[in-house]
Amino acid sequence: MTSKNNTSLSTNIDTQVNCSTSKPQTTLDRRFSVAPMMDWSDRHCRYFWRLMSRHAVLYTEMVTTGALIHGDRERFLNFNIEEQPLALQLGGSNAKELVLCAKMAEEWGYNEVNLNCGCPSDRVQNGMIGACLMAHPKKVADGLKAMQDAVSIPVTVKHRIGIDDMDDYAELEEFVLQSANKGIQTFIVHARKAWLQGLSPKQNRDKPPLNYERVYRLKAEHPELEIIINGGITDIAQCLTHLEQVDGVMVGREAYHNPYLLAEVDQKIYGDSHSSLTRAETIRAFMKYIEMELTRGTRLHHMTRHILGMYQGVRGAKQFRRHISENAYKDCAGVQVLADAFTFINE
Repeated sequence: MTSKNNTSLSTNIDTQVNCSTSKPQTTLDRRFSVAPMMDWSDRHCRYFWRLMSRHAVLYTEMVTTGALIHGDRERFLNFNIEEQPLALQLGGSNAKELVLCAKMAEEWGYNEVNLNCGCPSDRVQNGMIGACLMAHPKKVADGLKAMQDAVSIPVTVKHRIGIDDMDDYAELEEFVLQSANKGIQTFIVHARKAWLQGLSPKQNRDKPPLNYERVYRLKAEHPELEIIINGGITDIAQCLTHLEQVDGVMVGREAYHNPYLLAEVDQKIYGDSHSSLTRAETIRAFMKYIEMELTRGTRLHHMTRHILGMYQGVRGAKQFRRHISENAYKDCAGVQVLADAFTFINE
């Protein structure tokens, strides 16, 4: 973003959405997106990411249908309008509950609603949520169709290339086609099978090996579908290579641990010629957001934990991280903690 546009963004942060003020966009450019990540991609983190990219599509943490229907709806759904384009990711399998939550997403102003069929956690498996749903393609297709019939915003699905003994292209294709035949067009494919028995969720991030070729084949054989690839992508060069084969890329952990890679997205992925903010300009803009959130009672460390990777590879980064980590959690901590952390950086 240009400094001028960023100033507008950072001074307009009181626009927290709890109900749509305008009809959500119905067309999203998903050439680049940032993955839904539990405990990471909250609204503070997404606001921070948006400072570096106008165009990247952002996703919420997975929210279960039960949490929305029976829990604190505003806590799970509220966001800052600057975060858009923004998708809500749902965890669930009951079609009626999915419909209720999809309607909430549309009413709140989200630009897309996405169904999680990729999380390998034991906890979500017990509720028929996440990757275990790949064993039930008809149930997934019926749920997606019910949501699509109920809302005007796009309904998409994020899934693995397989689970456990479901480990060949034909089974992946069958899973996708059951939903495609019900009218679903966009599939975000994590190019790694999930082992639901024997591996922890953490181990499932790196094992079994990635199989990008299977995702490429899915796109090649079904060009009418929008296929987004996810898994193990760590830089823009890799994104550009994948984009020769598929419609979009979704980056996960690297965007969190090395967030400044987002500063290249608009120019190199979307061909936008605007100037990117420097790291320092981004942090200063985020400080304005932090000041506003502090007045609302948000604790400093809930926001600053998302920026610890900002200076990866820069001299003083270790001291920057340490200062924030040791001081942001204190009861009276304010933006001065961040200002003091700056003194350790030598770009």
